[in-house]
Amino acid sequence: MSVDAATVRRIAHLARIAVAEDEVEHLRGEINSILAFVEQLSEVKVDGVEPMTSVTPMAMKKRQDAVTDGGDAEAVLKNAPAREGNYFVVPKVVE
Repeated sequence: MSVDAATVRRIAHLARIAVAEDEVEHLRGEINSILAFVEQLSEVKVDGVEPMTSVTPMAMKKRQDAVTDGGDAEAVLKNAPAREGNYFVVPKVVE
């Protein structure tokens, strides 16, 4: 796939990027080389390859899902700027 000068201008418009007329040809070459690289990636055989989140195998650190001091409303609301009973009072934001 290759892009023309009109497509470069449209991409720049959609991205809200000001592109001078003398930069269009250079950007056209850059975008075409990026698209050529992406086409190369589609040729790679990935059957049986598990998706990865990192290049090094890592295990997520997990903590126990246990209730802590969240049940103590008085301690939780101690630093609230305004409260009403066991609730935070916040300014109205929707009319």
